[in-house]
Amino acid sequence: MASGGSAGRDPYDEEAGGRRPFELDGRDDAASSSDHRPAVGNVMPRYQVGSTKGDTSNRFVEGPQQPSTDDVRKSKAGSRYYTAFGVDLSPDNMAVAIVYFVQGVLGLARLAVSFYLKDDLHLDPAETAVVSGFSSLPWLIKPLYGFISDSIPLFGYRRRSYLFLSGLLGAFSWTLMATVVSSKYSAASSILLGSLSVAFSDVVVDSMVVERARGESQSTSGSLQSLCWGSSAFGGIVSAYFSGSLVDTYGVRFVFGVTAFLPLMTSAVAVLVNEHRMPSGERTILLSGSGFIESSKQHVRKLWSSVKQPNIFLPTLFIFLWQATPQSDSAMFFFITNKLGFTPEFLGRVKLVTSIASLLGVGIYNYFLKEIPLRKIFLVTTIIGSALGMTQVLLVTGLNRQFGISDEWFSIGDSLIITVLGQASFMPVLVLAAKLCPPGMEATLFATLMSISNAGSVTGGLVGAGLTRIFGVTRDTFGNLPLLIVVCNLSSLLPLPLLGLLPEESGGPGNGETKHN
Repeated sequence: MASGGSAGRDPYDEEAGGRRPFELDGRDDAASSSDHRPAVGNVMPRYQVGSTKGDTSNRFVEGPQQPSTDDVRKSKAGSRYYTAFGVDLSPDNMAVAIVYFVQGVLGLARLAVSFYLKDDLHLDPAETAVVSGFSSLPWLIKPLYGFISDSIPLFGYRRRSYLFLSGLLGAFSWTLMATVVSSKYSAASSILLGSLSVAFSDVVVDSMVVERARGESQSTSGSLQSLCWGSSAFGGIVSAYFSGSLVDTYGVRFVFGVTAFLPLMTSAVAVLVNEHRMPSGERTILLSGSGFIESSKQHVRKLWSSVKQPNIFLPTLFIFLWQATPQSDSAMFFFITNKLGFTPEFLGRVKLVTSIASLLGVGIYNYFLKEIPLRKIFLVTTIIGSALGMTQVLLVTGLNRQFGISDEWFSIGDSLIITVLGQASFMPVLVLAAKLCPPGMEATLFATLMSISNAGSVTGGLVGAGLTRIFGVTRDTFGNLPLLIVVCNLSSLLPLPLLGLLPEESGGPGNGETKHN
């Protein structure tokens, strides 16, 4: 487990979920992946490498969701669609749900990427951490994608065309991984393209959700967010176990090839998006040189005027520093695979357990922690996270076996507890980001704040890579790994004196819904 607080998407998947102060995956996702960037159901096992955030993807709705037993049913009289979580399953909404499902199911390749970097390219832990950080870069500029989609319609469409192209780009990147990629540089480039594909499609569907939620009641907009979150979580659970067993049985190239077909679902459902084609004359005016440049300047000025306000800048600074503390997860992945001999199939089982456990963590936050002041949540979870992170020392030194606990059961139990608590601990970050967004700038500023958070996560990964190199931890040398774990976990306490930068109130009801981006 990497210590400290980090979130974002897994570069191999989607926006990775929050991993700090407890070690979770991303996002995000993943290679979202995390990025990754990340989904709640797509949490990486605690001891798996490659979980840079790019922004998770955990889909979170502020406030408990209590669907009735007939959640999926024929909608009320007059509607010809079935409903799920109170949302009509119209073609338009189905397209949104399927895109989120794809973000979750792309976790199928996460273990394959980790083993490919380690076994096929023979990278050491520090190099692996650097590749993971590089591939999560697309999650750091999410607001740019929103601006491009809004301002530059392709073939007359702002949403359809970008979803279609994002799916093709994702399929192309994984096809390269399955066929011609053979070096760390080409692998990093291909993973980056896949990360860009998921990040762009994520921003596009987020904007669609915002458009549909605008003017709706809190319960209605929350239902749509629940559908998105549930779809992503379901995709993560579906891919969890098979991510390991397929690597064991068929090898990493086969898994990359299978993964290449998944983004095509995003391209296919683009035709379901209910969007009218913009007239050519309107497109010409929109893209005219002076008008486009002026609108771009106004957009940047408005964003900057919001970010530089002390009530937004100071909490954002704290979140960045909280995320930027070093991580030791790359070194731990090498230890549990090279030293302890954990197989891909076993790690897939751990991933399945943690994917389900992450849902429990969201429930714990929703029902028990929402009314607690943010400062207290950050204080308590950071201290507990640092303490629990030290349990890795027991595994590295073999002390768990002296207590009669096998390495496998210790890893499962450890990851289970860490995932539940870690998911609950990251929810305040999302609530805080939503609370900071002023009216009229919700979507753009929220994406900006989560990009800054992801930047902190990438920084933490790179600092961890440097410490791994300094302590001499390699693919076969783990003598200083306990010391690396201790340093990383203790460093997560460093931002605590800056808790005064956070607002004092809790993230209780009335603060709106949010989703892990």
